[in-house]
Amino acid sequence: MPKVGIIYNDLKPVACRVAVELEEKLSASGWDVYMTTGIGGILGYSRPDSPICHTPIDKLAPPGFDEQMSFAIVLGGDGTVLAAFRQIAPFGIPLLAVNTGHMGFLTETYVNELPYALEQLKEGKYEVEERTMLSVQVMRKDNLWWEALCLNEMVLHREPLTCMCHFEIEIGRHAAVDIAADGIIISTPTGSTAYSLSAGGPVVTPGVPVLQLVPICPHSLASRALVFADSEPITIFPATPNQMVMVVDGNAGCYVLPDDKVQMMRSQYSARFIRLQPPEFFRILREKLGWGLPHIAKPTSVELP
Repeated sequence: MPKVGIIYNDLKPVACRVAVELEEKLSASGWDVYMTTGIGGILGYSRPDSPICHTPIDKLAPPGFDEQMSFAIVLGGDGTVLAAFRQIAPFGIPLLAVNTGHMGFLTETYVNELPYALEQLKEGKYEVEERTMLSVQVMRKDNLWWEALCLNEMVLHREPLTCMCHFEIEIGRHAAVDIAADGIIISTPTGSTAYSLSAGGPVVTPGVPVLQLVPICPHSLASRALVFADSEPITIFPATPNQMVMVVDGNAGCYVLPDDKVQMMRSQYSARFIRLQPPEFFRILREKLGWGLPHIAKPTSVELP
């Protein structure tokens, strides 16, 4: 019996309702269905009195989700999609993202189009697009203190955010650089349309094998976004005597002390998006962010008598 998974945002009534209806429909069609919420992919925040607050990257999968699963369907917004991939990426499960949120930049279809999408899934009429993910680790005295799988970006900053600090950053074998800023962002191509974009970073198409470093409000005219090969590992040393906060994909974080270091590299796991039609990134940019829309024609000048 083929296996399928359903991951849904239990804070959204429409996602809960559709999840139950979908489970009934798939079960009636002979599928072995496993359901879970996206909460398992929300890693939480460590606290000064409880600094270790994480589950190993490969231990987040819900019961029943494994390599034998044909695909999974996620019901929610972009945050639920990010959480879902942290749960299933280690097993290489393709994911169809169904938008029940607002922006839905990472989603493929909508609830009202789900019956048609199901038929395509059952008939195998879809493509799988692989997106780069990052492995993020906080090391304290050479011990692993915290780790997470990242699809969008890692952000490191002080509390409050408006306090400037220094970061020493090593990228691969290149010489270390010093950046003075309110914070820094390390982003994947997928994350280039998220926080990185708001901080002035470039948009990167998903198939380009690069990462980018974007300073947040840098205190230098020379500190600008840097794009580099995703084969290069990154090590960040907080060059300031203050405690910092690290946030991954906007919903998981860890305190970083002055003697800690943050290590990042391209993960061995990737996010496998189900595409019901050939991926067209510029169309998504146009529909979601208004990029590339034609200019409104200016009125022709009228000669006065």
